[in-house]
Amino acid sequence: MDENFSAIAYLIASIFFIMALRGLSSPETARNGNVFGITGMVIAIATTLASPGVVSYDWIIVGLVIGGAIGDVIARRIQMTALPQLVAAFHSLVGLAAVFVASAAFYQPAAYGIGDFLNIPTPSMIEMSIGTAIGALTFTGSIIAFAKLQGIMSGAPIVFSGQHLLNAALGVIMVALVVMICAEQSEQLYWTIVGLALLLGILMIIPIGGADMPVVISMLNSYSGWAACGIGFTLSNPALIIVGALVGSSGAILSYVMCKGMNRSFMSVILGGFGGEISTTSSVTGDRNVRAGSADDAAFIMKNASNVIIVPGYGMAVAQAQHALREMADLLKKEGINVRYAIHPVAGRMPGHMNVLLAEANVPYDEVLELDEINRDFPSTDVAFVIGANDVTNPAAKTDPQSAIYGMPILDVERAATVLFIKRSLGSGYAGVDNELFFRENTMMLFSDAKQMCEDIVKALE
Repeated sequence: MDENFSAIAYLIASIFFIMALRGLSSPETARNGNVFGITGMVIAIATTLASPGVVSYDWIIVGLVIGGAIGDVIARRIQMTALPQLVAAFHSLVGLAAVFVASAAFYQPAAYGIGDFLNIPTPSMIEMSIGTAIGALTFTGSIIAFAKLQGIMSGAPIVFSGQHLLNAALGVIMVALVVMICAEQSEQLYWTIVGLALLLGILMIIPIGGADMPVVISMLNSYSGWAACGIGFTLSNPALIIVGALVGSSGAILSYVMCKGMNRSFMSVILGGFGGEISTTSSVTGDRNVRAGSADDAAFIMKNASNVIIVPGYGMAVAQAQHALREMADLLKKEGINVRYAIHPVAGRMPGHMNVLLAEANVPYDEVLELDEINRDFPSTDVAFVIGANDVTNPAAKTDPQSAIYGMPILDVERAATVLFIKRSLGSGYAGVDNELFFRENTMMLFSDAKQMCEDIVKALE
């Protein structure tokens, strides 16, 4: 394929990717966004396969078959509750791929048209070194995030004295090594960069835990994009450069928006360890009593309400209760009750987690509102129906400076006339913080599996 034609094809593919991002910004246009993304990827792959640099298709076909088979199995078997760790796992593969590609280019630069072994032009060496470093720290950082989300290791922050100083020192050393390898290329320097980046990825993520994990996923998404972008320069592939920059910048913007919404420092997120500087637990349970109710109680209260706001959280995802919840909401709407859904930016384990689940249950998009759109309505709401959203409704975020979630904007469900809270127990949420909301006079606890409770309420409403 002619180089000019390839450049035009890559440009067209990139336009489709931009249209995909625009489409994915809203639930109403998300399906079109996916179509645009698939179209762009097909154009980019076809253009690459038709380029003169591809001299054999054997290994490419093997890779397509293996990768396609794995992707097919994952798409069929993965549970919606496992999406966050799946995303983290995919990020790790992007990072590892960047390291492999950079290593291949380092040892066989002639195959990529960037000089000879240990005699690579400085600009290419800079691109390769940075891409390798970002890819390596993305790999190990994503592995740690996956392990925390999957429960393989504790989700609590792991901190030690001098941690931030050590991270900063490793970062400075890596920059120095990049400069050194450009001046004096050697295998030892290259693998030292890889090793330090792998270590830095671990050290950056282990101090982060609890309610901050959605930001970590977004941040790693950004890192994987920049890693791909760096390798795109090494391969002189415009599509990879543009797509990597799109993913990297969009992930960074999302991380910034989420940090702002959680009252966190964006630079602290970038440097890692922002969750470990404050207490992760508080004790409010003691011997205090709570008001417990049944499905019949909840049905009676909601049937006599005028406005109900449903607040979904990870508990709904774990129980796969979204369909039963939709059925309950439909019955309430038939009674003339105004039912809406309130989504916190970090509800669940990754950005948009709740939106995906509600869309799966065909909940109308116009009934789903973000925190800043609906928070002011809670004082005039009869019932706030919380289904497993512990941390994002915890008043400690506003009242307890020692809390791990202090400063994070929450959904003000406690200002509703009645709060119905589905939970299996009085245990703390993912952030490890007890919720004093359970003991408020206007709160009724519904102790049960979320799906079972919603189904029981449906029966009581019928």
